[in-house]
Amino acid sequence: MARINKGRWSADTGTDGKVLFLIGMRINQVWKVWAWAPVFVAMPRMLIELQKNRSLGLVGKPRTLVSGRTIMVLQYWESFDKLNAYARSGENSHLPAWRAFNRRIRDNGSVGIFHETYQLSDATLETVYGNMPEFGLGAVTGVVPAGKRGQTSTARLKGADPEAPAVEPY
Repeated sequence: MARINKGRWSADTGTDGKVLFLIGMRINQVWKVWAWAPVFVAMPRMLIELQKNRSLGLVGKPRTLVSGRTIMVLQYWESFDKLNAYARSGENSHLPAWRAFNRRIRDNGSVGIFHETYQLSDATLETVYGNMPEFGLGAVTGVVPAGKRGQTSTARLKGADPEAPAVEPY
């Protein structure tokens, strides 16, 4: 069982440029298994590769979310440079899968792919975890007492908040 951090905590991202990367697929035409199956099986290969070789830049544990026909993997990376290097390296699993997708099905509409990349720093995000085990970004960067970054979301994001917390901090 995970250890619960009692009280309120906030992720301690600092300014080192960690990256949140969302990548996934949407099955547009379910009956065309031949089109979407290769995309579906490519991601687990990449995740295994990344977890076995942490020097590639993946940090923490990826999380997979499924909603209807959309499958998304949430990943944290050491930096954009490491993420980009992995994506473009012919020595790793991603580039061959990307090229295969583009050769076979890139514009036939049977399966969609997406990614979103977010550069993270204390100056651009706000987090709070109340009575939680290490979770999300906090599990990757470590946590500090929420009060250290501010007692309100505005203070944690902007550095100051002229208003008192709406709920008594604990």
